[in-house]
Amino acid sequence: MNNTLFITGGAGFIGSEVVRQAVQDPSLTVVNIDKLTYAGNLESLAMVTALPNYHFHQLDIGDAAAISALFDQYQPRAIMHLAAESHVDRSIDGPADFIQTNIIGTFTLLECARKYHQRLAKADQAKFRFHHVSTDEVYGSLGSEGLFREESPYSPNSPYSASKASSDHLVRAWFHTYNLPVVTSNCSNNYGPYQFPEKLIPLMILNALEGKPLPIYGDGQQIRDWLYVADHARALRLVLEQGRVGETYNIGGLNEKSNLEVVHTLCDLLEEMVPQHPQGISRYHDLLTFVKDRPGHDRRYAIDASKIASELGWQPKEDFTSGLGKTVAWYLHHHEWCQHVQDGSYQRQRLGAAV
Repeated sequence: MNNTLFITGGAGFIGSEVVRQAVQDPSLTVVNIDKLTYAGNLESLAMVTALPNYHFHQLDIGDAAAISALFDQYQPRAIMHLAAESHVDRSIDGPADFIQTNIIGTFTLLECARKYHQRLAKADQAKFRFHHVSTDEVYGSLGSEGLFREESPYSPNSPYSASKASSDHLVRAWFHTYNLPVVTSNCSNNYGPYQFPEKLIPLMILNALEGKPLPIYGDGQQIRDWLYVADHARALRLVLEQGRVGETYNIGGLNEKSNLEVVHTLCDLLEEMVPQHPQGISRYHDLLTFVKDRPGHDRRYAIDASKIASELGWQPKEDFTSGLGKTVAWYLHHHEWCQHVQDGSYQRQRLGAAV
């Protein structure tokens, strides 16, 4: 068995960070499998494309024949499955793609991995891992107190979270029924460089720089636990390499913030870093605009990350202040990337409001 790692969705926001970190190990061959939908961007991987231990294949994880051929070609030791439709608002407008990719695609990938795993020698079977990367949204919404733990009951409230909950259950079933060696992780809200600008933080940064409204859903008091993407990628590698087979690990940034607080903090940072305002405004805060809430909007998410801390020794390196400062600075210095990623159908318009 080769020291080869498959990463599905490696051209996406989180996946590209995982790839950029993984290729730094010259003993590891990294195979990036990505369909290149609207959120997949090879510009996020420009710095690794020429490395001899990096390979890219533009494939749909639902294409069983093509995925099986890759297993035969590379004989991987592990797979990190990050490929997914991931934006709640898009799932409201068009849930079919989420069912197809997140459920049917995961099923197809599991079956290809199961058949490959069965053909391996016993020693190699014991080394193989299938790491399924999921979200805290599968747990539903918390009240004002409490935390999501690995044993928290599932209660998804959006087509997106329902599709991810379904994929989590499939992965669990393939472990218990077929003895496929799996690990699962459920993370809180990621932020950082290279994030597609339909998500809250990059959307607010880019809108503010252009003097456009900063739309706040409902009263803006929805609370999320914010996790810097580089910290998340480190945690994912730890779960893959050291996590116990069949176990789930929750990964959180230990930074609970309301959406409104996040946007106010962003405006404060921009006042410091870009004091010359767009024409027509005197403060970035003046751009805040409250809009109708998202249908089925979960009120609060918060992760108990004590299991991954105690078992694997992981802690986030960035707090929200340091991580957000790095994020804003990155967007200020990467105008070209931001422009290119928006050259398609998405121009920062509101999604998910058609219900």
